[in-house]
Amino acid sequence: MSEILRAEGLSKTFKLTRKQQQIERTSRKKIVAVDDLSFTANRGEIFGLLGPNGAGKTTTLRMLATLIAPDKGNAFIDGCSIVSQPEQVRAKIGFLTSELKLEDFFTPNYLFDFFSQLYGIAPEVIAQRKAKLFERFGIDRFAEVKVANLSTGMKQKVSLVISLVHDPEFVIFDEPTNGLDVLTARTVTDYLQELREQGKTIILSTHIFSLVEKLCDRVGVIIDGRMTACGPLDEVCNGLSLEDRFFEMYKEVKGGEE
Repeated sequence: MSEILRAEGLSKTFKLTRKQQQIERTSRKKIVAVDDLSFTANRGEIFGLLGPNGAGKTTTLRMLATLIAPDKGNAFIDGCSIVSQPEQVRAKIGFLTSELKLEDFFTPNYLFDFFSQLYGIAPEVIAQRKAKLFERFGIDRFAEVKVANLSTGMKQKVSLVISLVHDPEFVIFDEPTNGLDVLTARTVTDYLQELREQGKTIILSTHIFSLVEKLCDRVGVIIDGRMTACGPLDEVCNGLSLEDRFFEMYKEVKGGEE
C-alpha cells in the first residue's frame, strides 16, 4: 500500500481558563494536548487512533482537518500540507465529529444540497449521490423533516452523508459511534467497511477496543498526547488482547497508576 498521510511532530498546547483549572484541579496555565506526534496511514486502510478521553485524539484529528493549526510540526495528506495548503487539504477530505451541530430549522434535503453546492458539485451529480446515500441510510423518508424533529441516530446519519457529499478519498471520523444505539452504530460501522472496500482511506478515533479490533487494519495508541505504539493490530497487541495490551502500556506511561 502507498502512503497517503504522514504526520510529522504534531504538537498543540492550549491555555487554561480559571474555570478549566478548577475543573482539572490544577494550577497549570497551559496543557499540552498533543506532544510531538508522528505516524503514517496508507491508502485504502482504516487507521484507528485509540486512547482514553483527554489523550489528544480529537485535537489530532482537528489539526489534520485544518480546523486548528499545530503549534509545531506538519502533516501531509495526499501530498498537501495542513499548514501551508489547508484549502487543498479540505477539498480532499471528509470530516465527521460528534461536535458537528446541524441547524434545527433545516431539512436533510436542504443541507445536502447546500453543502454539495459549496463544493461546486454539478446538480445532476448531487441528485445521484443524494438518492444513493439517503436510501442507504434510510434518510429518504425523513428528507423534508426538520433536523429538530429527527432522532439522535438519524441526525448522526445525516451528519455522515453531509461529510461525504463530495465523495472524498480520505475520511476522518471522530468517535463515529459515540452515543449511538446499537442499530445505528452497526449501520455506521458497516458503511465504514464499505468505504474501505471502495479504496477510501479512513482515520477514526475511539476509546472502544472492540471497534478497533473489528474495523482497523492498523492502530496508533495515544496516551497523554504521545504515540505509545503504532502498527498492524497484531504487532501492537503482541499476543495479548487489545484491551490487555492497552492497559499494559498505560501502566508503563503512568508509572503503574490507572
